[in-house]
Amino acid sequence: MGIEHKTRTQLVAEAIREKILSGEIKAGEPLRQAALADELNVSRIPVREALLQLESEGLVNFEAHKGATATQLSAEQIDEIFDLRALLEAELLSHSIANLTPRDLLEAEAILFDLEEATAAGDTESATGKLNAQFHSKLYSKAQRPQTAELVDVYSKNSERYVRMHILLAGGINTAPEEHRTLLELCKNKDVEQACGFLKKHITGAKDDIKQLLIKMEQNHK
Repeated sequence: MGIEHKTRTQLVAEAIREKILSGEIKAGEPLRQAALADELNVSRIPVREALLQLESEGLVNFEAHKGATATQLSAEQIDEIFDLRALLEAELLSHSIANLTPRDLLEAEAILFDLEEATAAGDTESATGKLNAQFHSKLYSKAQRPQTAELVDVYSKNSERYVRMHILLAGGINTAPEEHRTLLELCKNKDVEQACGFLKKHITGAKDDIKQLLIKMEQNHK
């Protein structure tokens, strides 16, 4: 019973997460538990648990007298999240590179090929979500730093909507494939310093593009 219940909560969390990341649920929009439960054909309990999970990922905010809402996008939040990602992911990569086997690198290349295919085909959901995360995770997989990896996972989920904005709206679709290819080549060459420096630039470059986009969006809404 416990396993079934947990699975239902995870499925509900995935469905709501996708609605938020795709923009179907707008930032600041209330998340009515009863309506979501009806729509997803579940009781309110897994919806409540799913919203708490999404709160821990930074996608949902609980406010007194207002309930759950989709988190507002903010330039300050982007600064903090992406700066933390740059630090933590470079730390993971620095410990992982020397331990990456030829098989690991081949698997990373295969994921990158799928990522490039998805981007070229306009499948932005795969390109900005699962495949992007899998590619980076493969490069970090031999770091043997489980607590750092756990934090990276949280911040990756937290920044997924921003990554999607970058790919769709801020020109990332033109730069990300080439940058991923460069990063992989540096890892193949076991060039720790260059690879980590490039990774930081890759993450902070995305941050700067997204911030410019948000500033433009804010000006348009005035």
